[in-house]
Amino acid sequence: MSRFWSEVVHGLTPYVPGEQPRIEGLVKLNTNECPYPPSESAQQAIAAAVGESLRLYPDPEARALKEAIARHHGVPVEQVFVGNGSDEVLAHAFHALLRHESPLLYPDVSYSFYPVYARLYGIAAREVALAEDFSLRVDDLLAASPNGGIIFPNPNAPTGMAMPRAEVERLLRANTGSVVVVDEAYAEYGAESAIPLVAQHEQLLVVRTLSKSHALAGLRVGYAIGQAPLIEALTRVKDSFNSYPLDRLAIAGSVAALDDTAWLARTLERVVATRERMSEALRARGAVVLPSAANFIFASFPGRDAAELLTLLRGHKVLVRHFKRPARIAPFLRISVGTEADTDSLLAALDAILA
Repeated sequence: MSRFWSEVVHGLTPYVPGEQPRIEGLVKLNTNECPYPPSESAQQAIAAAVGESLRLYPDPEARALKEAIARHHGVPVEQVFVGNGSDEVLAHAFHALLRHESPLLYPDVSYSFYPVYARLYGIAAREVALAEDFSLRVDDLLAASPNGGIIFPNPNAPTGMAMPRAEVERLLRANTGSVVVVDEAYAEYGAESAIPLVAQHEQLLVVRTLSKSHALAGLRVGYAIGQAPLIEALTRVKDSFNSYPLDRLAIAGSVAALDDTAWLARTLERVVATRERMSEALRARGAVVLPSAANFIFASFPGRDAAELLTLLRGHKVLVRHFKRPARIAPFLRISVGTEADTDSLLAALDAILA
């Protein structure tokens, strides 16, 4: 703490990211990274981009990447915004679109960056409680209105549960006076994307990342899809903050990764198969496992303290994640889907602990 801190800094409680261990041999199931290497095409494109051109600034519009995203999703390029990871894209959305007279709504069990951004940008916010089964209900969001915007992950994090597209559309039809941001960081693993709804709903912004599905967490590439006026608002904020958010390597690698649809299909299939195997194995060991449409599962072991399990698993060199708040998720662990070998290590460690 310093007397030079601003009032904003004094009031912040920063987001705490998952641990990035410096110990060899740990099975890392705590930050939801893709367990497989990125597309070879992407790796080759990154290597090819290393050269004399690095002395030059990258394209401030990242036009080649926007065009690749537009091809991938079948949308006009004018409906695409790109940024340095989806967290930066979300930050620009908070700054550009969600500051209104009424409070922003988001689930009480949700991505913990949302309240951080709300405090950072001075946005009044209201949490909407998930149902007892941890689902997010449209009627509960509508009952909490009027609002200055709505944001939620789909699939939700850390629960992994997804809202059907029909329910997202019902929300959009009922909530026409403010922006609805659907954060689809994990959507490729089993959720119905809201992107097909963008053409009919001017208030919808869908935010995505290449960190999870495309195994490019190290490049930090995120994007948003929405109608042109929303994209223009994000661009105005971006160009007032950082005109060159994406470097040449990130642009080259991301374009190649998006165009390698065969790699994506194979990788998603492998991760989903392992997710289902892990879920069944944990249930066989007495766990309560929520239905997941993401690359992680949310599980509790009745009668066992989750924080203690976290520590015991680390003793077996397996890292998972635990959230203390809100209190009703304290019994749960969030476990990323790793390789088959990672899953074997997890299950062996649990067998030793539970015995």
